[in-house]
Amino acid sequence: MTHSTKFPPALGLAAAVLLTLGSGSVVAQPPAADPPQVYHKTVKVGGVDLFYRDAGPKDAPAILLLHGFPTSSQMFRNLIPKLADKYRVIAPDYPGFGHSSMPPRDQFAYTFDNLAKVIDEFTETLGLKSYALYVQDYGAPVGYRLAVKHPERITAIVVQNGNAYDEGLDNDFWKPIKAYWKDPTSTEKRDALRFVVKYDATKWQYTHGVKDPELVSPDGPAHDQFLLDRTGNDEIQMDLMLDYGSNPPLYPKWQEYFRTHQPPVLIAWGKNDQIFPAAGAAPYQRDLKTLHYHLLDAGHFALETHGDEIAELMRAFLKKNVKLSGK
Repeated sequence: MTHSTKFPPALGLAAAVLLTLGSGSVVAQPPAADPPQVYHKTVKVGGVDLFYRDAGPKDAPAILLLHGFPTSSQMFRNLIPKLADKYRVIAPDYPGFGHSSMPPRDQFAYTFDNLAKVIDEFTETLGLKSYALYVQDYGAPVGYRLAVKHPERITAIVVQNGNAYDEGLDNDFWKPIKAYWKDPTSTEKRDALRFVVKYDATKWQYTHGVKDPELVSPDGPAHDQFLLDRTGNDEIQMDLMLDYGSNPPLYPKWQEYFRTHQPPVLIAWGKNDQIFPAAGAAPYQRDLKTLHYHLLDAGHFALETHGDEIAELMRAFLKKNVKLSGK
């Protein structure tokens, strides 16, 4: 006689994996959870079409992921699904980056003040009343401007190679950039920085300081370079290189924000980064009481090689410091 066991349709095929026990009884394994869906959206903000990635429950606590140079929200492509089961994860592209519109320089000022203004308006358009920040590279001066303006909205901060202290700019990489800050009308000094928008430099940012470069997908730098190579984008990036000089004078104000408001902060820093070295991570310890401090054996784009580790650090940190309720 043939015996068969039927499973409720709701369990699905994956749940019909049976474990035969010594007693002859069987146990159905629970179905694997479906990975969170990531939506790719565009919204109009101040006349600019702003592209963003959006995943997770709409009523869950929000995490705003702010990308660096020369990339876009694509740097978070693997991180977003790892967090979106419990959090609403939102990653915009700045104007002139990624899939957001690239208005001409005579119609849009490419400054960090203006990028922060657009992202601030973006959060209000989406109705985000509070959010945790993830800041990396350019994301730090954008995010810290938001934090100073709206300290009551910031639930926590994750810092991955994002600078807020003079010590983080005291290296050879910044010397030609600082020279341009001192002589902003110099065509020679502006042209000396154009190497940063070339593919070799983009690829270097992804692979330098990485123990095993074969772990770094070539898709990231190729995607970034395709968008950097748009006509006129090189001048936009030179404008922002010049305007990065507006950030160090704001460091005391950002540090005062840390001391006064004491946001919980997770440092997950690629210690081999030659752009924002670990010297820029250490000073956060002076000003913050709730600080989870981790130096990773990674480079500038630590998510490329240590994404799983950073996701686990974030989940533990956010679970402890951000309540799972409301926006």
